Amino acid sequence: MALVFAGTVGGGAPRDNGITYPEAPRLDLTDEHHGVKVPDPYRWLEQTDSEQTRKWIEAQNKIAYAYLEKIPKRQAIKDRLTALWNFERYGIPHKEGGRYFFSKNDGLQNQSVLYTAANLDGTPSVLLDPNTLSKDGTVALTSDAVSEDGRYLAYGTAEAGSDWNVLKVRDVATGKDLPDLIRWVKFSRPSWTKDGKGFFYSRFKEPVSGAELKDTNRFHKIYLHKLGTAQADDLLVYERPDKPDWYMSGEVTEDGKYLIISANENLVKDGIFYKDLSSPSTPVVELLNKFDAQYRFVGNDGPAFWIMTDREAPRWQLVAIDTRKPEPENWKPVIPQAAEAIQEIEVVGERFIVSYLKDAMTVVRVHDLAGKYLRDIDLPGIGTATGFGGKRKDPETFYSFTSYTAPGRIYRYDVASNQSHLFREPKVKFNPDDYTTRQVFYNSKDGTRVPMLIVHRKPLKLDGTNPALLYGYGGFSISITPAFSVAALAWMEMGGVYAVPNLRGGGEYGEQWHQAGMKTKKQNVFDDFIAAAEWLIANKYTSSKKLAIHGASNGGLLVGACMTQRPDLFGACLPAVGVLDMLRFHKFTVGWAWVGDYGSAEDAAEFKALYAYSPYHNVKRGTCYPKTLITTADHDDRVFPAHSFKFAAALQWAQGCENPVLIRIETRAGHGLGKPTSKRIEETADMWAFLVRALEMDPPLDR
Repeated sequence: MALVFAGTVGGGAPRDNGITYPEAPRLDLTDEHHGVKVPDPYRWLEQTDSEQTRKWIEAQNKIAYAYLEKIPKRQAIKDRLTALWNFERYGIPHKEGGRYFFSKNDGLQNQSVLYTAANLDGTPSVLLDPNTLSKDGTVALTSDAVSEDGRYLAYGTAEAGSDWNVLKVRDVATGKDLPDLIRWVKFSRPSWTKDGKGFFYSRFKEPVSGAELKDTNRFHKIYLHKLGTAQADDLLVYERPDKPDWYMSGEVTEDGKYLIISANENLVKDGIFYKDLSSPSTPVVELLNKFDAQYRFVGNDGPAFWIMTDREAPRWQLVAIDTRKPEPENWKPVIPQAAEAIQEIEVVGERFIVSYLKDAMTVVRVHDLAGKYLRDIDLPGIGTATGFGGKRKDPETFYSFTSYTAPGRIYRYDVASNQSHLFREPKVKFNPDDYTTRQVFYNSKDGTRVPMLIVHRKPLKLDGTNPALLYGYGGFSISITPAFSVAALAWMEMGGVYAVPNLRGGGEYGEQWHQAGMKTKKQNVFDDFIAAAEWLIANKYTSSKKLAIHGASNGGLLVGACMTQRPDLFGACLPAVGVLDMLRFHKFTVGWAWVGDYGSAEDAAEFKALYAYSPYHNVKRGTCYPKTLITTADHDDRVFPAHSFKFAAALQWAQGCENPVLIRIETRAGHGLGKPTSKRIEETADMWAFLVRALEMDPPLDR
């Protein structure tokens, strides 16, 4: 489609705040959806590589950085963030071929380094240092898988924050890469064959040159790569030309007998298929192909598959399916649904280790392989525990424990003795006893009871004058649980209250909680977030002019929707890498996969709901919007950055008061995965400096 510029021009005029926004022509362009004509005046910003868009980006960054650099506290904030971030931290170890593998960051390294050691007390050696792969730290290690004999490492890297991965193979003993090279991989982790001579992976077709960061990605396929061969010779294992929107991944069972194929439809419903690897000529068997629920493969005992599912159990259960008698009436319940939602199940030490969420806090229980409850694992506090991976015969496993005031400590857990031993503990330059965490429950607009965690320095005077940051997500069944964050700690050091509600749309209370915030019910998520803000104000934690909201990706949508619905409620808004055009999101990169959660403008009922809250389409000329800093990145190939571009242009055109509307567009960065430490510090310093000015704070950083 040729874009013809007509109509009015946005930007250009100086505002009372001294900012002159870049010229942004408004197209005389409309789309018709189910009889409704919908304007899209900034469609031209979707052509992200056009000369006009590049000039607009350059001008916006010039304005934003000039504004941010003039904030007196910015350098002090950056210095404090740098000091706090400079601590040694470890990833969760795993064991293959008698060796341990784990990641470690010395503190300010842009990327964590992968190490290996013969034993836990031995001196580790560097296996892969991503920091050597680029000058600016923007090449990240995205996945790693070690062959069962510990001989080879298959690993993926991504450049500048892109979701596109390149897979390579490294000899563990020599630290040298083999010639093997695999491209155009997304959302896939390599899975080795039992003999270690090859691995399975998923990929999309090669995109059109120049459109790698924009074009839709469809027709995921599973391949087998054999070591020492070219990618062109890889064996196509499974494809579904009739299902272009399926994500597919392949996982080899621990016994090496089966390839488990997980097919996902719009990130909501799943199918589980398998292939008998002992008979390569046998076809793939569609074990669960009705896509009537969510299914996750946990492990197998010969032909019996352990499957975690929310079928007839919205808080999840574990069932055993005999592949020789796969009909649902023959399924055997192993671990029934509980009062708490199951998050993960691992098979280690001849036990099921089951992680639950109780009001967004982790509870871990151990069951035998018949499903009998044996005991709880005593965690070192109230917070989030993750990990517990390993093999069925392993006597040990490792897990990480964290909370808002506890950096991620790594523990070794002995399955037989039920004892946890501290393996690594980070040393962060702060005193956790200076902070307090409180969980409250409040009622949303429709009366639904919603939990929220509030963290702040002691003491706190409840007089409505405290700056507060409300963070949320609310979508895709993703649970937001307590986790240590240098950014949040720095915010609280500055005198800020940090509040995180567990909104509907997440998975904190199982699938019913998720579905209550999906599609035509998405407004519930925004109502939950608005009610959280109102609760904080009513209980005198803060006031509207002192309250900021923040969220990223689906959380960026959350912020965009709430600030356009209730601009009076917030003092400042930080929408990051947000999905902000809800009528066209499915037309870019992997946006089609979000239709399962959001719905589609192509459906009349869903269009009505989407159009009612779509942030870009609900910006109204002359409204006084809160002080806003939008953040995105030029290499974001998950949420197309034009979402943020169009929203920024619309807000700048519509702004009815002197509150600034800025957009900060990071270069050589993507959606957030693998972002270098240096860029994370810079971005956080800019956001917190913006809030210092916007909320009229006077933090004691440089006194």
